Amino acid sequence: MARTSAVEMWTGVSTVLACLVVAWTILKQYLPSQIDTYIHHAVGYIYPYIQIKFREFSGERLKHSEAYAAIQNYLMLAASARAKRLRADAVKDSKSLVLTLDDNEEIIDVFHGVKVWWSSSTHVSMKNFNFSLYPQLEENRYFQLTVHRNYRGMIMEQYIKHILDEGKVIAVRNRQRKLYLNEPSSSWHGYRSKKWSHVVFEHPATFETLALDSAKKKEIMNDLEKFTKGKEYYARIGKAWKRGYLLYGPPGTGKSTMVAAMANFLNYDVYDLELTTVMDNSELRKLLIETSGKSIIVIEDIDCSLNLTGQRKEMEVKKDDVESDDTAKKLAKDNENKPSKITLSGLLNFLDGIWSRRGEDYRTTNHVDKLDPALIRRRRMDKHIEMSNCRFEAFKLLAKNYLGLDDAHELYPRVRNLLEVAEMTPADVAEHLRAKSTDDDGDKCLKNLVAALESKVNVTLRGGELVLKSN
Repeated sequence: MARTSAVEMWTGVSTVLACLVVAWTILKQYLPSQIDTYIHHAVGYIYPYIQIKFREFSGERLKHSEAYAAIQNYLMLAASARAKRLRADAVKDSKSLVLTLDDNEEIIDVFHGVKVWWSSSTHVSMKNFNFSLYPQLEENRYFQLTVHRNYRGMIMEQYIKHILDEGKVIAVRNRQRKLYLNEPSSSWHGYRSKKWSHVVFEHPATFETLALDSAKKKEIMNDLEKFTKGKEYYARIGKAWKRGYLLYGPPGTGKSTMVAAMANFLNYDVYDLELTTVMDNSELRKLLIETSGKSIIVIEDIDCSLNLTGQRKEMEVKKDDVESDDTAKKLAKDNENKPSKITLSGLLNFLDGIWSRRGEDYRTTNHVDKLDPALIRRRRMDKHIEMSNCRFEAFKLLAKNYLGLDDAHELYPRVRNLLEVAEMTPADVAEHLRAKSTDDDGDKCLKNLVAALESKVNVTLRGGELVLKSN
């Protein structure tokens, strides 16, 4: 009898619930749309908590949210210590797994005696809206903060700022610096497509090992330090917090090594931008959006990447100079067949227009005279650094690095005199100083260098004096 009563009771409850669902559906269909608003307001008077969502992507899903990343770092320690269900992610180039809150898991944090609840959730949506037979599903992750509404002011003004600051500090402490390479435009599909790939940045170059005049190195280091401390100054004058460097000189003079030394000095990531794989200005902007702060964007051999100077010259051609319609058509066809349609104006906007970003921008070139003047003016390339052939100061550092020579050597005067007239890059000098076998010592390597310098300038040495050979 008791069992029959229980069954009848649950049958009655089910009937009531079914009636409520039907009634709710009818109300939603026929009553004014404002009913949802009224219900939410009514619930708000009863429910004493407020909830704040922090989504993984922001700005119409164009970029990862810095707030989400900071919260993830902040909650990582608490999650691994207190959460019952964790999500383990194998991050590329990381030596250990990253543990975060699993979906629908909740942990409690206390701030100034106030208890808050954090939870992690995932919303799955359709990515492909073209009525495909196999639509793609897209995961949208977010963190949700729940707190009593009595503490709204403190949470908004203090707690959120606290977790964002702490999360960024944790990120800096645990981060591995990366070298990013842009993917070809043809591989992009949708907002979340992979525009940059990366490897761990492990280049060992530093200013201490850089073969460059000590006074010039000190000048560059001071300039970098001044920039890193100038955020408030740039904001005050209304300029983007960025600085452009032009490194120019013959091949082998250490332009790429200089960039690596600067990155290690600043502890910045490096984005190596290959312009020839970018189709147009729009895709160049998308690449820019995906870069992060505290990073360096490098465009190597910018004089060879695109015929930007040629584009401007073509625009300046007068109509009278075009001999026929066939010439004009051929010129237009040549422009259409270019693998990249980035324009000079598009690149200039990338450097210092409304799409410019904070951080460091570096361009390297072997032929500074070939660059369009608009590319190298101030505020686009604020500092011009000439990377010249090897001089005696740079040679002494190379000899110390490669041969372990701290003190002067008897061949140093000869090397000094030769370097004054020879045109040899630091890379070539280093190659001659490098031991070719286990039997090579410092004396033999220095003699090899002297012989190479003599051959290069066609001279003999008599004592400390240079004497040109006659042909």
